[in-house]
Amino acid sequence: MEIVNIAVLGAGTMGRGIAHVAALAGFETELYDVDAEALARAEQAIHRNLDKGVALGKVAAVDAEGAKSRLALDTDLAAAVEEADLVVEAAPESMALKVELFAEVARHAPSGALFASNTSALSITEMAAASGRPARFAGMHFFNPVHLMKLLELVRGLETADATVDSLRDVGERMGKEVVVVRDVPGFATSRINALIGNEAFRMLEQGVASAEDIDKAIKLGLNHPMGPFEMADLVGLDVRLSILEHLYATLGETFRPSNLMRQYVQAGRHGRKVGRGVYVYDAEGRRIGE
Repeated sequence: MEIVNIAVLGAGTMGRGIAHVAALAGFETELYDVDAEALARAEQAIHRNLDKGVALGKVAAVDAEGAKSRLALDTDLAAAVEEADLVVEAAPESMALKVELFAEVARHAPSGALFASNTSALSITEMAAASGRPARFAGMHFFNPVHLMKLLELVRGLETADATVDSLRDVGERMGKEVVVVRDVPGFATSRINALIGNEAFRMLEQGVASAEDIDKAIKLGLNHPMGPFEMADLVGLDVRLSILEHLYATLGETFRPSNLMRQYVQAGRHGRKVGRGVYVYDAEGRRIGE
């Protein structure tokens, strides 16, 4: 199936990143959100990142301008998806919200459109059933920041058709991603491993094994990770990380029980870089204070 038009649902960090790479790859891209201000902020961020890519010599100026021209914003869900060949959902990690959203999308999107969720841990099969088109549904798990991270985790649900996987692989490769295909199990591949590392780091911090800075440094220099587990948690969002762990704990068992310290941080509103404080403290531009 040829994909020309992509609708991205949700103008948060992940949604705006997916819209960025979709438009830059040459797809006509509709970015939808109920919040017009969120859409305006997303557009500004996309333009800023494209301009930075040009300044660094990583993106041709003509390609950046083309991407900007292919990006449209919409607060009307029906209008956003009515011509879509592919709908990619990037809403918050709530199964109830995603199920409701896909049921609504199915009423307005073309009958041949493919659906995908950017969820990092929730069941693709459950969402696919709610959409009414399980053969045309899969997971497309992108990584933050989407325009820089090379991996796309393509998740096959119980009834996902081979043709759907093939089409979405083509989309991902056109976006410049390296694609891996995984089965629909809790946490897929990356979230399952990353959640364990991040959770153990919080347990170590709680036990006084080392400071957050030294744990991050040890993982980066000793294990060659580009980011430490606390830096990663602050980037992803501690609230998001906790939600993933709670889902994995409920589905996979005791190994994934969230640390008490992580839960306390979330209860205190320390959700990470997006709110200015998580494990570390950040300025209004998202730069870590004290580095």
